[in-house]
Amino acid sequence: MMEQTAEQFENVVRQCREIFTRKMQDYGFAWRILRTSSLTDQIYIKANRIRSIESKGISKVDEGSVPEFIGIINYSVMALIQLELGIAEEDDFDEKAGLEFYNKYIYAARDLMLNKNHDYDEAWRNMRVSSLTDIILMKLLRVKQIEDNDGKTFVSEGLDANYYDIINYAVFALIQLQEGQE
Repeated sequence: MMEQTAEQFENVVRQCREIFTRKMQDYGFAWRILRTSSLTDQIYIKANRIRSIESKGISKVDEGSVPEFIGIINYSVMALIQLELGIAEEDDFDEKAGLEFYNKYIYAARDLMLNKNHDYDEAWRNMRVSSLTDIILMKLLRVKQIEDNDGKTFVSEGLDANYYDIINYAVFALIQLQEGQE
């Protein structure tokens, strides 16, 4: 089952990377000027929209949850990049550098997922997508609190650990949504 999960992770990442690349071609790396807190808020908006759609059962905008989960993953990778590099005053990446950073963080998330998945015996497969959404929102509230505390924690994991978890929970949701469509 773990091999299947790794393969499914890669399929989801392929979709996410393709969207990231297309948007990079459209907009460049304009997001490099954003503070991490602004990226957190973008992720929050997407997660909150998913929860709203799940609760109401309908969407008035002709997009479901899938593009929002993809956005959550991509914005979380951007936030991890910003944590490492800090904000830029201008678009300072080329496509090659952007994809190298993207891959660095998405595969660090994958490695973390595989290790945790081993310990938890793929418990996420028995969770509801709505629970994964709620956990993402909880993680985002934690991130916002850590940001409000200037990144300081006493006993908790830092910002990066929460972004990695958000990526992995969003990947799990996308895998479950894809399995439900088969």
